[in-house]
Amino acid sequence: MEPIRKPFQGVVNILRFNWHLYAWAGGLVILLWLVSPLLTSPYRVWFPLIAWLIVLGTLTSLLVSFYVYDRSNLYRFSWLNAVFDTPPSTLLTFHAGFDETSALLQQRFPQAHLQAFDFYDPQRHTEVSIQRARKVYAAYANTQSIQTSQVPLPDGVADGIFLVLAAHEIRHPAERIHFFGELRRVLKPAGKLIVVEHLRNPLNFLAYNIGFFHFLSESVWRTTFRKAALRLSRRSNIAHFITVFVLEKNDHAA
Repeated sequence: MEPIRKPFQGVVNILRFNWHLYAWAGGLVILLWLVSPLLTSPYRVWFPLIAWLIVLGTLTSLLVSFYVYDRSNLYRFSWLNAVFDTPPSTLLTFHAGFDETSALLQQRFPQAHLQAFDFYDPQRHTEVSIQRARKVYAAYANTQSIQTSQVPLPDGVADGIFLVLAAHEIRHPAERIHFFGELRRVLKPAGKLIVVEHLRNPLNFLAYNIGFFHFLSESVWRTTFRKAALRLSRRSNIAHFITVFVLEKNDHAA
């Protein structure tokens, strides 16, 4: 079967959906270089230095993104071999308006029944990149729009639940904890909840500079899991910059 993802799809999407940020960076670099000859020392040296740092930071973030999204096994899902002992029969995916995983997971687990859910809220999720992505990519078949306050499924129906680079869009801690409590509710007793995220840590700061503030720290995630009565059964990294949390129901939570 032909792979669904195209070569360079990850980095091309970043440029395509965030072109305004790169336009601002390019404009600032040009301005710094044009202004620097008109200045006296030390600003004549500092302005070009700042311009080169912006260029270096931008290229670094794009190279890391290419490595993570296009060259690693993130979207090949080979790392799931260590998560499921037997092929799951029921899968749920949740995303915040841009779904790059449902079709790939269905391809990897063709025997599974997969249902996709979109918790995108235009009043809360105002990022222009998501709005652009939604215009370009059609939703996965039969995707259901939901609110994070309620997952419209009965208890204990899912063998596997996936949130891939999506859960950090839920910025309010109480909302996030409640949502993960809902995911716990619909998870089977032996089911797995897989959360894939960049972390707000030094390595991602080096890669994405101030962009790493959009990520959440590991301590925040662990607090969310604990308060939602979920137990961390496995933690691993993909391409150094991505963290995978595999969660199970914590029936002994206080």
